[in-house]
Amino acid sequence: MTVVIFDLDGTLIDSAPDIHAASNRVLLEEGFAPLTMAQVRSFIGKGVPHLVGQLLQASGEDPAGPRLAPMIARFAEGYETAVGLTVPYPGVVAALAALRAQGMPLGVCTNKPLAPAKAVLQHLGLLASFDAVLGGDSLPQRKPDPAPLFATLAALGGGPVVYVGDSEIDAQTAAAAGMPFALYTEGYRKTPVADLPHDVAFSDFAELPGIVARLAASAGARQA
Repeated sequence: MTVVIFDLDGTLIDSAPDIHAASNRVLLEEGFAPLTMAQVRSFIGKGVPHLVGQLLQASGEDPAGPRLAPMIARFAEGYETAVGLTVPYPGVVAALAALRAQGMPLGVCTNKPLAPAKAVLQHLGLLASFDAVLGGDSLPQRKPDPAPLFATLAALGGGPVVYVGDSEIDAQTAAAAGMPFALYTEGYRKTPVADLPHDVAFSDFAELPGIVARLAASAGARQA
């Protein structure tokens, strides 16, 4: 049975409004001016330390300077409850149900810390859809290192796998892991679709069950 592993922010959920609000809360507490949604959205995907470093850089500060650690701690204080503005992308709930109805093990591999990742999935009623969730603080490595993806696959019992993501980081991770990659085009990527390595690109989650079946069949044919 094919295993399907998903990225979270920008793939299953549009969390940018909550991350934007949490970022500006911390910036204002630290005496900085707020940033735009577009600015903060462009920082999402590499984990909280990177995001906070980018907030500092955009505010004219050293992104690796002495203010980084306290601002990471401040950001983390409210991140687990920053769920009120986040929504699943259209078609996600139905696609997950369709995949589960086929008996496919499903997992999440995200650079978002584990506690906020589980909290937002629980808030949206999606946590029970997944057999494993791995966060950005679950291992010493973060994506695009393939270790988190391999660890998620192992937690799901191994087997043929398809990885679903939306960004440059996800494309790099899938390539490093040698896994078939389905690119959701409506997320947070900044690079043109044609310039990202992927097996299939899609904009509608209604297409995903068929995509998974085709990628699994293609991988099986290559191995035969």
